[in-house]
Amino acid sequence: MDTKEEILRIIDLLNDTYESEQAWHGPSVVEVLRGVSPRMAEAKLTHNTHSIAEIVFHMTTWRIFVVRKLQGDAAFDIKTKEKNWKTFPIVDEIEWETLQMELSLSQEELISEIEKKASDMFLEDIVPGRDYTYYTMIHGLIQHDLYHAGQIALLKKALTLSVPADDDFNNFRDSSNFDDDFDDF
Repeated sequence: MDTKEEILRIIDLLNDTYESEQAWHGPSVVEVLRGVSPRMAEAKLTHNTHSIAEIVFHMTTWRIFVVRKLQGDAAFDIKTKEKNWKTFPIVDEIEWETLQMELSLSQEELISEIEKKASDMFLEDIVPGRDYTYYTMIHGLIQHDLYHAGQIALLKKALTLSVPADDDFNNFRDSSNFDDDFDDF
């Protein structure tokens, strides 16, 4: 008899990572994004760091990658920087809501694709166009989400501590506060 016990555990992990308010690891993706304004989402600590908006786009992109692989698409890949790390010089309210909605929809699609699998046996199959299993890929996505949730939490905290009000982000972009005293953070 084929079982879906591991699939159900994986779905629980994906949901805990994405939206649980009581996840063991700390704040979920949804929790760390709560309270991030469009201005915060576009801000960068330094010229060579990613913004929260860029990280959210990147997370969505890799969720779509996993969904496409679950659907059997061997040709789908993320080979260009534009597909992987799109830049957002300006993030308005609509853009920020869209980025968050796309992330949410990618979560729903990911869970839906995994739920379609008949048994845990597929987890040991090799991902089309890759040399690793579905088990490795899906757990890699969970780890990826956790890494970026932590990154967003740090960025959010740094932006909140360094800028007294949302209106001051223009001054923040031109300053080098973090270049000089980031070690004190």
